[in-house]
Amino acid sequence: MAAAPPLTLTDVREAAARLEGVAHRTPVLTSRTLNSLVGAEVFIKAENFQRIGAFKFRGAYNAVAQLPPEQLAKGVAAYSSGNHAQATALAARELGTHAVILMPEDAPRSKREATLGYGAEVVTYDRYTEDRTALGHALAEDRGLALIPPYDHPHVMAGQGTAALELLEETGPLDALVVPVGGGGLIAGCATAATALHPGIRIVGVEPEAGDDTRRSLAAGARVTVPVPRTIADGQALSTPGELTFPVNQRLVEAVALVGDAEIVTAMRFAFERLKIVLEPSGATALAALLAGRVDRLPRRIGVIASGGNIDAARFTALVGG
Repeated sequence: MAAAPPLTLTDVREAAARLEGVAHRTPVLTSRTLNSLVGAEVFIKAENFQRIGAFKFRGAYNAVAQLPPEQLAKGVAAYSSGNHAQATALAARELGTHAVILMPEDAPRSKREATLGYGAEVVTYDRYTEDRTALGHALAEDRGLALIPPYDHPHVMAGQGTAALELLEETGPLDALVVPVGGGGLIAGCATAATALHPGIRIVGVEPEAGDDTRRSLAAGARVTVPVPRTIADGQALSTPGELTFPVNQRLVEAVALVGDAEIVTAMRFAFERLKIVLEPSGATALAALLAGRVDRLPRRIGVIASGGNIDAARFTALVGG
C-alpha cells in the first residue's frame, strides 16, 4: 500500500463539512456520579446516537462521497465485523450506489441484518482461518468495486476525527482524550484533530486485554501481530494495527490502557443504569478504562469516545443482566 499524505486538521474539517446535515451531531453526556467515581470531570461523546449506531458512518460517508461518479456507478466494497459494514451500506445508499460487504460468519446477527436492511449484499468468511483484507481486495477487484477499508484509509480516518472535533467544540480544551482502539482509525483521526487544536492534550487508547496489538506495537516501535483475539468487544477483535493508522498513532498516542471483558460489562451496566444509554462492548471500553482505574496520571478534564451501541437485546441482557 502506498504511503498516504500526513493526516491534518484541515482534512478533518473538510470531512466535517461533507458530513454537515448528513451525520448526526451526537450529544456530549456528563454525570456527577461518574465524576465522583473517577475523580475527574468526564465528557462522553455518545456515538451510539450516530447514524447506524456507531462512529463508523463518519468515515465511510466521507470516503464514499469523494469517489468519482464513474466509480459510484459501479459500487463499493468493504470488510467489517459489523459497524463499518452498516456504515458503508448506508453511505452507499445515501450516495446512490451499491455496497458488497464481507462479514465474518460469527458477526453479531443484529449487525448483519442491519447491513442487509441498508440494501447491501453480504458475503461471509471465517475470521479465524481466512484473511479478510486479502479477500476484500480480491472481491473488489473481481467486481470493479471501490474498496472502503474500515480504518486504513485517509478519508476514513479524517471522517472519524470529526467526533473529536465536535466534542472539543462543545467542551473547550480537555486535558486528555480516551478513545477505543481497533484498527486505529478512530483514534488516529481524533488524535490528529485534538492535538492540532490543543497541543498539550494527552491521547490515551483503550484495547481489550485479549487484543493488545496496538499497545505491543507502540512498545516495539513497529507493527506487531497477535493471534485473532476472542473477546466480547468484537469491534476491536483485530490482530494488527493498520498500516496507515499506526504511524499516526505512534506519533500522537501517549499510551494504551487494557480492559478485561468483566470490566467492559461493568461499564456497559453503568452506562445503562446511570447514563441511560446502551453501549455495545467495543463502545464501552474507553469508559471501562476510566471506571477500572486503567488511565495513569488521571487529569482534571477528560473526553471519552463512547464509540457505538449496536447490540441486540438478547446479547445485551446476557452480558449485563448476568
